[in-house]
Amino acid sequence: MAARLSPFSRAVVNTMRRLFPEAWADKTFDNTGLLLEAPMRADKRQKNSVLLTIDLTGRVTTEAIEKRVSVVVAYHPIIFKPLKALTLADSQQQSLLRLAQEGISVYCPHTAVDASPKGLNDWLAEKIGAAAWSALVYRPGGFTDLVQTVISPLKDVPSSPDGEVGMGRIIRFPEYVHFGNFVDRLAQDLNLRHLPIAVPQGSRIEEHTFKSIAICAGGSLLRGLDVDVLFTSELSHHEALAAIESGKLVVAPTATEGILSQSITMRWRWQLRKVLGTPLAHATKGLRLGSSILLA
Repeated sequence: MAARLSPFSRAVVNTMRRLFPEAWADKTFDNTGLLLEAPMRADKRQKNSVLLTIDLTGRVTTEAIEKRVSVVVAYHPIIFKPLKALTLADSQQQSLLRLAQEGISVYCPHTAVDASPKGLNDWLAEKIGAAAWSALVYRPGGFTDLVQTVISPLKDVPSSPDGEVGMGRIIRFPEYVHFGNFVDRLAQDLNLRHLPIAVPQGSRIEEHTFKSIAICAGGSLLRGLDVDVLFTSELSHHEALAAIESGKLVVAPTATEGILSQSITMRWRWQLRKVLGTPLAHATKGLRLGSSILLA
């Protein structure tokens, strides 16, 4: 009999491709899709369940094996660069070999989720918009006419009924927002003790207000934008210095994707349940960047 995916794993893969088409991913650097297609093993009796995680670590691999799931959906690609060999000496390759031995496949959507309406950047935009509303300089009744646009719309790709597909977001507010109050509220909403920022030299955070902010989990799209604030976890020291010297403000959480792990996997949980109709339960393990959720 020819090797093949289990029917449940195939259903999960097809659902992820429908929710986040691989054509939405940034193929200039990214590696998305079904990265490990493990043949179904009847002797292993895998459950019709999927483990959702941000990073496929050794601990998450152990969890997947212990729970006998059929497939792992990991946000970050476990295979990023071309491989010349698969050996047990490399911890990530060891995870792949262990999963393949158990008949567990791995699907990684990464930047297809970033580009998706209601995906990673839109979730951030929701949080940032709410925090900005609470920090308005003048608030007669709040604002309802903020404008949100996509920084880099994708062309000639499958459309989405939920909105424009593309990388990064810009929000423009009709009123000025207190930067210091905004940062405090956003840190609270993101469950962070501290939120790293950068402001122009010689100034204080309390002095600054803003009316526009650019958001991107990856920072490359933020160069040269006509906005007041940059929000990203992937800005180098020199890029941040250039930004503040041009008068911009910077919000740079050290692990944007990590702080979103629970929210993103919870959203996948809801979307997959809606399509597959399976009951769900939280997984018990996971790391700071690998909080995992089980669909069983």
